[in-house]
Amino acid sequence: MKLAFLFPGQGAQAVGMGRALADAFPEARETFATADRVLGFALSDVCWNGPAEELKKSINTQPALLTHSVAALRLVEAAGLAPAFVAGHSLGEYSACVAAGALSFEDALTLTRTRGRLMYEAGLSRPGAMAAILGLAAADVEAACAEAASAGVVRAANLNAPGQVVISGEPAAVDAACERAKARGAKRAIRLEVSGAFHSPLMEPAAKGLAEALAKVTIRDARCPIVCNAWAKPVQKAAEVRGGLEAQLLASVRWEDSMRWLLGEGVEGFVELGTGKVLRGLLRTLDGKAPSWNVEDPESLQATRAALAGAGRSA
Repeated sequence: MKLAFLFPGQGAQAVGMGRALADAFPEARETFATADRVLGFALSDVCWNGPAEELKKSINTQPALLTHSVAALRLVEAAGLAPAFVAGHSLGEYSACVAAGALSFEDALTLTRTRGRLMYEAGLSRPGAMAAILGLAAADVEAACAEAASAGVVRAANLNAPGQVVISGEPAAVDAACERAKARGAKRAIRLEVSGAFHSPLMEPAAKGLAEALAKVTIRDARCPIVCNAWAKPVQKAAEVRGGLEAQLLASVRWEDSMRWLLGEGVEGFVELGTGKVLRGLLRTLDGKAPSWNVEDPESLQATRAALAGAGRSA
């Protein structure tokens, strides 16, 4: 069975994330212990006990989501499952790179910790906003952003699914684009609780710092194609993987196009690894019949293994 592994991004975090897996499986416990050791503090305690305000800080959120995803990954690998393709939403692309063997888990931990800090600092130096536009085609959202350009920088940042686009930019311009989107027929325009204008030109300082951090780590050719956010196309050579990660903070997350590409490649099942089921939900808006599963706790692991075994996959 041709599988794609999917990895969630920032916003999926929740206090208690990963604890049930760590309690039940030594592979998951070791994954969290590695994160604590590499980062030099008890990330596991923040994941499992909070408080929520501490977990919500991007400097903690990003390595936390990575660690839960990798813990789930280690367990499906132990069950004999391997992906034909991987993809991760924004921060989740780092988890995808670990799954494909392009990045070591240890390097991904330090990179995501740095990425979270740089994104927060960029938000302080150039305050920004983000908003979800629901029920409007991407072309109309982009037109609304163009109409609001006189108020400042604003662009479509996350092209998640039909009728779900997140915009990002300067606060006044985001507000203006929300009004223009509603005038064009959007059902809702919801401001998001974020510390900056992610995936917009306002992240330029963070992108520069991240490129410097990426230059210091080893990136290998991937074992399987990684569908990168910035281009919605597969990358596998080390230089391409690095280029995709460098481009990511300033580029739109082309998630809908990435999923359409995977569906076009004949992927027969999608497995979301880590916190929540957001990516499964987005997939259903594209193709309600595409089989999908997730692994975030022992129950979902058992259900996914059973389903894939029943589908003719060794589990």
